[in-house]
Amino acid sequence: MDFEQMKKEFLEHIQNKELINATISQPRQKSDDLKRVKLKPIELKGVYQIQIEYQYERILKHENVILEKFSDSFDILIPQFRQIHAQFKSQNIHIQLSKKNKVLWKTEKLTETKEVNLSHNRKKQYLLDDTTPYPFLIRLGVQTEEGKVKKQKYDKFKQINRFVEFIDDALEHLPKDRQIRILDFGSGKSYLTFALYHYLKVEKGLDIRVTGLDLKKEVIQECNKIAQDLNYDQLEFLVGDINDYNDENSVDMVVTLHACDVATDMALARAVKWGATVILSVPCCQHELNRQLHSPAMEIMTQHGLIKERFASLATDSIRAELLTLVGYETQILEFIDIEHTPKNILIRAYFSGKKPSQQQLERYHAFTHFLSAKPFLENELKEFL
Repeated sequence: MDFEQMKKEFLEHIQNKELINATISQPRQKSDDLKRVKLKPIELKGVYQIQIEYQYERILKHENVILEKFSDSFDILIPQFRQIHAQFKSQNIHIQLSKKNKVLWKTEKLTETKEVNLSHNRKKQYLLDDTTPYPFLIRLGVQTEEGKVKKQKYDKFKQINRFVEFIDDALEHLPKDRQIRILDFGSGKSYLTFALYHYLKVEKGLDIRVTGLDLKKEVIQECNKIAQDLNYDQLEFLVGDINDYNDENSVDMVVTLHACDVATDMALARAVKWGATVILSVPCCQHELNRQLHSPAMEIMTQHGLIKERFASLATDSIRAELLTLVGYETQILEFIDIEHTPKNILIRAYFSGKKPSQQQLERYHAFTHFLSAKPFLENELKEFL
């Protein structure tokens, strides 16, 4: 199959309204800020459209294109990438393009025809369905025995699903030829740890081993009991501190949720040193920079304690994301649903790319920290990589 024929056949499936979803990835230019594009069909005011989600290094953008105009958008997009993975009603299609646009086309026929969901801004479609009983959600008190989400737990259910979306997005960055090693620092009651295990092990059938680490002995005992009851034999929980955990040499994914202050930085540093290809971090309180801020030019802001605290929090997470970028990660700061409805709803997502920073990037980082009079803990922890 040649390049033009590939485009024609792929677009025919789109024009026939068979699309479930698709991901266009593997940029041809490593320096390109656009990392991947996702496609899904939606219906707005009765009009069938294709929603295009552009995933840049640091931001997400969306565009809705009517069917008649989609081929124009596709013609612009496809020369920038080397891979397409698409789910259609009756088949999955994987397309790999060489440097000279030689086409490798693989088709997987489905035994059952999938239904296309065109809902948009209506009922949220979750990766974990809100009418399906999940043993771990029942055991954790989120669902009833019949699979109905408890009214007082619906925010927790939404938080779990948002987290599962991040896990699903990370699948392409995890190894496929061996067991996947995952660590969760500060796992607490472990709603999200159980969700991660269920989605990767039960839903996706992956070979994984997951360890949750927390300081609360009683919580760890209860989590281990639940894991045993659910026969989650590759999930364990240990009592311990991030700084004292030295049982690993290599880890594939590190998750850190609401680790206080520099505990988040300790976890991020450990993830980098272990060569983790995926890092998901939801920071908690950030006090380090708040104590260091001494910038006369910012006194209009920092004279107010509340404003200073919020600025320090945002600046801290910006520094963390930038440092991860400087040591070879493709890093984004995204919104995460926080069950307590606090402003602390940021998630730092980092995929290892191995990309070396430019001198301009290093100078920009140092100019920012110098302006703030900041000496970040994480910078010191990662100095051997900078």
